[in-house]
Amino acid sequence: MDLRDRHIVITGGAGALGTAVVNGLLEAGALCHVPCLDEAETQRFALRERPRVEVAITGSLADEHAVARFYRSLPRLWASIHLAGGFAAGPLRETSAAAMHQQVEMNLLSCLLCCQAAVQAMQGGAGRIVNVAARPGLEWRSGAGMVAYAASKAAVAALTAALAEEVAKDGILVNAVAPSIMDTPANRSAMPNANFDLWPKVEEVAATILFLASPENKVTRGAVVPVYGKS
Repeated sequence: MDLRDRHIVITGGAGALGTAVVNGLLEAGALCHVPCLDEAETQRFALRERPRVEVAITGSLADEHAVARFYRSLPRLWASIHLAGGFAAGPLRETSAAAMHQQVEMNLLSCLLCCQAAVQAMQGGAGRIVNVAARPGLEWRSGAGMVAYAASKAAVAALTAALAEEVAKDGILVNAVAPSIMDTPANRSAMPNANFDLWPKVEEVAATILFLASPENKVTRGAVVPVYGKS
């Protein structure tokens, strides 16, 4: 996979999956642009000082002005990968409107605004956009106990398919992955009795994202790819 001299945005790049994606992009020669909420998130990003990594403190990606400002500051983009989001569990009867709004902002609105800015930044040339939905966003019954999260991720899947159709004529291919629970330190800590061997590794999920974001992907668009591992 050759991504030399191609500029790529990775939101959520400081997280476990994001770090795996950035690492893979660097190995392929890409120039990586990672927006962070604040200085604390920047300091958590293990790859922040690597060559060909540019980190920017943008504030919330649910702020349309912050997102537009960040994307306007970048060179011509090849790809934009949207990993940023958040999880909240709890029965719907105990979910406040504020909690629902938070899930929509973190998972749907941030993705939508970054997609919009990426499409504008890619005008006049081909490009790739990759979003992250989730298994409960595809298999709705599995979203019991996390209804707000499942609904917001289902909306990301719908956004992906609709936008893919809208911009295909421009040479922009839009896709998403839908992970199940991934093997991360945080998830192991939260579920210490789970069978970790069944969970997909972040490097494995990253490999699918890298293909969808690469020039080698010439025809796939509008897909929401399950990346469940053995789970």
